[in-house]
Amino acid sequence: MVVVLAGGVGAARFLRGLTAVVAPEDITVIVNVGDDLELHGLRICPDLDSITYWLAGLVHPEQQWGRADERFTVRDELIRLGHEPWFTLGDRDLALHVHRTALLREGMALSAVTADVTRRHGLTLRLLPVTDDRLETRIHTVDGRDLHFQQWWVGERAVPDVARVEYRGAQAARAAPGVVEAIVDADVVIVAPSNPVVSVAPITAVPAVAAALASTAARVVGVSPIVGGRVVRGMAHRLLPAVGADVDATGVAAWYGARSSGGLLDAWIVDSVDAGALPDVRALGMTASATDTLMDDPDIAAALARTVLGLGHAWPQDDRPGGPA
Repeated sequence: MVVVLAGGVGAARFLRGLTAVVAPEDITVIVNVGDDLELHGLRICPDLDSITYWLAGLVHPEQQWGRADERFTVRDELIRLGHEPWFTLGDRDLALHVHRTALLREGMALSAVTADVTRRHGLTLRLLPVTDDRLETRIHTVDGRDLHFQQWWVGERAVPDVARVEYRGAQAARAAPGVVEAIVDADVVIVAPSNPVVSVAPITAVPAVAAALASTAARVVGVSPIVGGRVVRGMAHRLLPAVGADVDATGVAAWYGARSSGGLLDAWIVDSVDAGALPDVRALGMTASATDTLMDDPDIAAALARTVLGLGHAWPQDDRPGGPA
């Protein structure tokens, strides 16, 4: 079984390639919920929804988020009624949020609701929110404000300088059903090329998840979201300095850390333009490889997935943590 820690568009693009080379039934995706928010009384789960839309072939092709063939009748009427449209929701997207919120209010857990949503979208891989409990990524700005991540990123366009990032509720959060078991039983665990600070770190901040990642016999392989010193998508360059990480492929690998030294990773894949960084990555205690990581083409995403799986299965069984001495 392949387990992927995922959040955002980078993860969705990678999963498009992974499902081309691995049977979806053999894939479990553990998804960030730190971005989740409530708006207009509805529970919105941006990362779960982005991955669902991508894999179901419904994503907006230019935006790479939200639904294709979308309409905004509800948004326009809300504006007319005096609401500020800082977080845009299309009509089709709203229907999913209404469905999710109704099931949550009936007492279903988020993980059960997510299983219902993926089934209704024809997906056969398993999407699991990292927790059914509330976990909220908060951005503490240099000017003294405490903002929900979406308010900072969408509402204020990531302009305010960041002093600190908090994963509120993470320490008390329980892993959702199936999350720990999936990690422990995995053949390989993949850290998708997602934003390290606000997509991956909220997942690993859940104590039971961190313990499972430390103890699993599977190899943990990550893909750099930084190419040539630049962020492929998003605002990681605004957040990495706030957590003490350099904005380059080696800096992110160092921030994650090698599992042999109490960190997260056994192996790290960088883009070919960063091949010169491989000795520095290996010096951190990780296996390292370089390949094309810009997944503009589905075939490139599939090739990247094969490279990741190759590193994930390259570790002799007896050398794995927990294997025979």
